[in-house]
Amino acid sequence: MNTAAEQHANYQRVARAIHYLSARQATQPSLAELAAHVGISEFHLQRIFTEWAGVSPKQFLQFLTKQNAKRLLRSSSVLDSALACGLSGSGRLHDLMIKAERVTPGEYRSMGAGLQIHYGSCPSLYGHCFIAANHRGICKLAFYDEAQGEAELIAELEQEWAAAELIRDDRRAAAFHETAFNARSGTKPEKLRVLLKGTEFQMKVWEALLAIPAGELCSYQQLAESMGMPTSTRAVASAIARNNIAYLIPCHRVIRGTGEFSQYRWGSERKQAMLLREHSINDSGLAVS
Repeated sequence: MNTAAEQHANYQRVARAIHYLSARQATQPSLAELAAHVGISEFHLQRIFTEWAGVSPKQFLQFLTKQNAKRLLRSSSVLDSALACGLSGSGRLHDLMIKAERVTPGEYRSMGAGLQIHYGSCPSLYGHCFIAANHRGICKLAFYDEAQGEAELIAELEQEWAAAELIRDDRRAAAFHETAFNARSGTKPEKLRVLLKGTEFQMKVWEALLAIPAGELCSYQQLAESMGMPTSTRAVASAIARNNIAYLIPCHRVIRGTGEFSQYRWGSERKQAMLLREHSINDSGLAVS
């Protein structure tokens, strides 16, 4: 599974399997049932799923349980120390060395007047990926499925940066994708810049998300408490839901304190797939490519 197109095709099969398993946790479907649903042989499904996710479908069912999620929440002790180190500094925020910048007040008020933003789509490890960026960094990263379509994301971008010059450039989007998703284990990742556009509170929450390492989970309450805002859980959750930069600003690593994975702006199956893959890589110390 080396190329983005192959990763994309296999993700579609894995996502169908994840959806089926998630809806049938109580009955524990067999590999034969799952393969019949996806429409491929048991051998092919087992190979694709394990190669993509790093674990078997049976192990995924164990990963899905609330008990396992609660255990992971209890073991996530890195968040407080990461926040204590300071979120606005130049330190390593997570595996891909994300450097977060904020729009200036002038850029915010002018809706991007005078800015050029290049955008485009490409196949990715997690399905269709839409990326928009200017000279200061990635300002939008989203995933979409055939049902939604790319047009909605372009319309969102036009609304978010109404006065900017928008230029289609799929090749540039693919280059950003390579850096963001295909960093190999044992190599020094290239630093990525992201450009945050939102209220002061929203940007603080998004920066706090960057402190959650890959393979770790955090509850909404834990995140609010770590920010010194223990009574602001709902406001924190609302800010997380407004995140425009999927995966790189890792809102998928936040789940409910009950152990439920909760919804995800870009699809609950995609969130589960991200968490599963990150956890298996973190657990084994090996990247799955």
